Amino acid sequence: MPYRTITDEVVGAVFRPAGRIWWFLTGAAFLGVVVFIIAVTVLLTRGLGIWGVNTTQVWGFAIANYVWWIGIGNAGTLISSMLLLTRQRWRASINRYAEAMTLFAAGIAGLFPIFHLGRPWLAYWLAPYPNTMTLWPQWRSPLVWDMFAIGSYILFSIMFWYTGLIPDLATLRDRARGRFAKVGYGVFALGWQGSSRQWKNYNAYYYAMAAMGVPLVVSVHSVVGLDYAATLMPGWQETIFPPYFVVGAMFSGFAMVVTLTIPIRWGLGLQSVITIDHLDAMAKILLLGAVVMGTSYGTEWFLAWYSGNEIERAFVAFEFTGPYAWLYITMLVCNCLSPQVLWFRPMRRSVVVMFVVGVLVNIGMWLERVLINVNTLAHGHLPSSWTLYIPTVWDWAMLVGSFGIFCFLFFLFARFIPAASIHEIRELAYKEGAAR
Repeated sequence: MPYRTITDEVVGAVFRPAGRIWWFLTGAAFLGVVVFIIAVTVLLTRGLGIWGVNTTQVWGFAIANYVWWIGIGNAGTLISSMLLLTRQRWRASINRYAEAMTLFAAGIAGLFPIFHLGRPWLAYWLAPYPNTMTLWPQWRSPLVWDMFAIGSYILFSIMFWYTGLIPDLATLRDRARGRFAKVGYGVFALGWQGSSRQWKNYNAYYYAMAAMGVPLVVSVHSVVGLDYAATLMPGWQETIFPPYFVVGAMFSGFAMVVTLTIPIRWGLGLQSVITIDHLDAMAKILLLGAVVMGTSYGTEWFLAWYSGNEIERAFVAFEFTGPYAWLYITMLVCNCLSPQVLWFRPMRRSVVVMFVVGVLVNIGMWLERVLINVNTLAHGHLPSSWTLYIPTVWDWAMLVGSFGIFCFLFFLFARFIPAASIHEIRELAYKEGAAR
């Protein structure tokens, strides 16, 4: 494929007039943003009592949504970094929107712990610094580690995504017709001219960032897992939680990448850039994630039995027989069984099957985040404190609203920024001898 054809196909989606479908979907997503604003307004005026939390079920949808969104956010940069370091050629077609997904998901995740405080205007109290009220931080608490880990990760993700975008912003600058667009893209392109010296420095910096990104992402979600593992609650006090959370984040994040790939490929006309072979490669990673997640669940059950701890054994029995058992079974079906169809090559290369599996995995991983909270808190050490969690309409409104924000930001991204990396696809075509 000629270089010009590659550029025209990717850039064309940015400069073409927005169609009715884009306006309709963006408008629908904006309604979700409005729902979120209304839910937050009611929360701030009436308090946490509008949610389904109580004196026992202190962590409800808010913390579950936080863990789920931060897992999706972690996966984008981790996937992009690992594929870059391992020289996976098909990375060029998915890394741009996977990294954008990271930024949007991580930003949304950061909102939920703040609203969960009950007094979000005092959120700065969470910052681990010795303040005038002599509230010194508890450095042994993983909640303090969260502030450093997540803050560092968001800053790194912004820098990593923007670095990869610079050469393409220069392409948009050169292709733009309007003066406003030329100036706007030119400012963010930072004077990029594509000289050999610039490319040498760019590649050295970009690979160094990728090398730092992998351990950073692993540490971030390990800390999130330690938020649970550092407690004494049954079902949470598990040494497997840090790697289990990291794998779960990769699994849910990659499922979200698959879910986004299908509409992006169709809506932007990128069938020749995001091919069936790319879907086949992503399906294999999803299948591996499902096997690892199934092994993790089995390890939890085995350790509960092997430990001889009656409380842990009773908790596992509660997961399969308690009031949330149907949700737990649904989670296992979505996360472990549904991806098993991907053992078959025709299923891996089917757009419909891949989209359905991606959606089911996202549902299953969200259920897992909810059940990690509500199952343990509903069946702790004291039977007198066993209480169920029943979400209210405002719990659901916050969840739906967060999806609205994510989709709204993603539609804007797809409209104004190339969804695929132009310079990386051209480089790949050159190496394969397919471009001239």
